[in-house]
Amino acid sequence: MPQGGIDVGEAPRAAAMRELTEEAGTNKVQIIAESEGWLTYEFPDELRNRVWGGRYAGQAQRWFLMRFTGEDSDINIAALEPSEFAAWQWMRLDELVHGIVAFKKSVYNCIATKFGATIRNETYQK
Repeated sequence: MPQGGIDVGEAPRAAAMRELTEEAGTNKVQIIAESEGWLTYEFPDELRNRVWGGRYAGQAQRWFLMRFTGEDSDINIAALEPSEFAAWQWMRLDELVHGIVAFKKSVYNCIATKFGATIRNETYQK
């Protein structure tokens, strides 16, 4: 789940595509849905001072549901140096929600609810 900041003057949709390209090495996607508003979470106290030098208490995020239109070989998590990820894998939505850290779980549950019906109604072809 690539995530990142929005640059000054950058639209959320453009930022999502930029972050995906930076972190996954591909932009071979089609945006099919967008969260209606901003979803927020706070860092737990034990992380707050370690994450980004303590400058932020949490994050407000805009989420996009994307259909991947490429091949697995198009994904390159080492495209950005240093890479933010050690590995990647496809996961079912319920696996993703179950496996996320506790302080982000409410956001992921919200996304699963908002995008779940769309995902279930999609036809995926390999």
